[in-house]
Amino acid sequence: MAVEVVIRRAQSGDESALSLVGQATFLETFSGVLDGGAILEHCRKAHSPSYYVQWLDDSHSAVWLASAVPGEAPVGYVVVTKPDLPGADPARDLELKRIYLLGRYQGGGLGKRLLGHAVEHAKQVGAARLLLGVYAQNHSAIAFYTKQGFTHFADRQFVVGGTAYDDHVMSLELG
Repeated sequence: MAVEVVIRRAQSGDESALSLVGQATFLETFSGVLDGGAILEHCRKAHSPSYYVQWLDDSHSAVWLASAVPGEAPVGYVVVTKPDLPGADPARDLELKRIYLLGRYQGGGLGKRLLGHAVEHAKQVGAARLLLGVYAQNHSAIAFYTKQGFTHFADRQFVVGGTAYDDHVMSLELG
């Protein structure tokens, strides 16, 4: 049985839901890849509710929350914000900072719907490109982004638990 999912713009008060999905998805994606203690520490810092409050309160950021119906349990989200990636031009680029979706909800078009909100927002605010960083070994995510029109743009390192991992920076031209 398919579960209906609604997407809405996140607002103040949604930080705990965003934090929960962020932590669950990071753990789900990287368990067996990264050190467990490093995952927990990363989630404690990078997925704390206060971390999400920063984006929710920032006029340069936009966040959408996906929730299952009925019950409004959070199942995914997308964050678009100022770029912090190699080769980014803050005057013309935005960054798809996170697009997280619980595994159970992947493969049914919800990721594409979340991405659609990010792309539409980027176009509305006049961005020329939407950039993102993705773990170089996350082949399913890279395939998803490539299918949506993103191309490999640069590389960077992402540090979790003191260990550096290779990331691809991908770009989507919006004009």
